Amino acid sequence: MITTSPSEFLHAFAALAPRPDAAATARAAFLVAPTGFALAEESARDNRYMDMRLAVDPLKALAQHGALAQALRADLPVITFPGDPATPDAVFPNNVFATAPGRLIVGRMLHPVRQREAQRRDIRDFFGEVLGYDEIDLSGCDGLVAELTGSLIVDRARGVGYCGLSERCDLAGAKAMHQAFDLRLTFCFELAPTEYHTNVVLTLLASRAAIIAADGLRDAAAAQAIATAYGERAIWLTPAQKQAFAGNAITLTDERVWMSARAAASLTDEQRQALASYGFAIGAVDLGEIEKAGGSLRCCVGEIY
Repeated sequence: MITTSPSEFLHAFAALAPRPDAAATARAAFLVAPTGFALAEESARDNRYMDMRLAVDPLKALAQHGALAQALRADLPVITFPGDPATPDAVFPNNVFATAPGRLIVGRMLHPVRQREAQRRDIRDFFGEVLGYDEIDLSGCDGLVAELTGSLIVDRARGVGYCGLSERCDLAGAKAMHQAFDLRLTFCFELAPTEYHTNVVLTLLASRAAIIAADGLRDAAAAQAIATAYGERAIWLTPAQKQAFAGNAITLTDERVWMSARAAASLTDEQRQALASYGFAIGAVDLGEIEKAGGSLRCCVGEIY
């Protein structure tokens, strides 16, 4: 079922029980190293978190990325694919590649500079030839845009998707991802005009709580419906916290939420206490150089289910 109605979503959500064999968090993760890291003008056209006036330090970005991979290994195995100088801002693979059990999904990107990432043979072969995953390739599909887990936030335990519609994902793309991820329910809503991806305004925490930046959604009722679905276990972000990427977080185990050092520093004591009450410690990594490209920690992490 795919719906754009908050009330219809809540009614359908209430009828869903968790899938007994579905894991809420990934079994491994993959990253793509920021080789020759640079900002892409195409991406900046609709990513207002980017500032093309900023200078970037490729070596600092590479060091921060290596520290991220090492930190995440405390929770699960992490694979880092080499970067490609031909795609110097290709440090956010979760928009292009995603997985569901036994399947690799390749997204349909909006900008040509990101479409080139989808053609990487080594990543495709790792999942197909090494892990034996089937490939669902949306990259060549005309008439849709689907930037995977940048646009689609997935409650893996229940098979529920939250899809923010924008230039980076249209309704046709949402329908294609609903099928590719084998979802039971997808709630589609429009993002605010200033937003490009859902994963900077919404994080699901191991299928039991949420971090929400309400001003990132066009309709406040959609944000409230998501909070209601999780029993009001929600951390509500201010615009400044959203800008600090506090909404771009990820849970890789049931006990910890990862975010950038900048994002973690923006949280209030009350928000930290709320996360602790939901059962989550906070893991933080300095990603200041990488964040100049308009994404943060969650964007860097591809999940392997």
